[in-house]
Amino acid sequence: MPPSTDSPDTILSTTRHWLTRAVIGLNLCPFAKAVHVKNQIRYAISEATDLEGVLTDLETELKTLADTDAAQIDTTLLIIPHALAEFLDYNDCLFFADRMLKQLRLEGELQIASFHPAYQFEGSDADDIENYTNRAPYPILHLLREASIERAVDAFPDAAQIYERNQETLRRMGQAGWQAWMSTPADE
Repeated sequence: MPPSTDSPDTILSTTRHWLTRAVIGLNLCPFAKAVHVKNQIRYAISEATDLEGVLTDLETELKTLADTDAAQIDTTLLIIPHALAEFLDYNDCLFFADRMLKQLRLEGELQIASFHPAYQFEGSDADDIENYTNRAPYPILHLLREASIERAVDAFPDAAQIYERNQETLRRMGQAGWQAWMSTPADE
């Protein structure tokens, strides 16, 4: 899978469509709608073409999120369209991303969730529909505030079951259903 040649506008609109149609529209993350409606999501497009550049951008975005009031930016999507196109390279990046959280002393304050166009859970086949719960149009590092996650989990009584519910939703849809759903414009 080659790095993207999409324009920044296309990258942003494609990512927003994925967020509103898949993540919010299918309720894959019941916490996403509130921050979306309140415009508290920062969309940062990395221009990095290699791991070192991605980590530099990640450090900047982690510091920005940590230093900004949650009412302004509650979460950040660091979109990486020009690097980490191969899932194994992206997966290796996650090791360094977690290490950076510790080095910046942000562990326990922030965490990183992972999304990739070729996301594949361990033990699954590449074409298993369940992998689509973490598939995005571009490699994305989702930076989240621990406090926001805790509040959301408190408000959502069955948070531990989200993962299983999401996989069951996608199994019911199947590949054809997913493709049809994602090809429809989002109600933004």
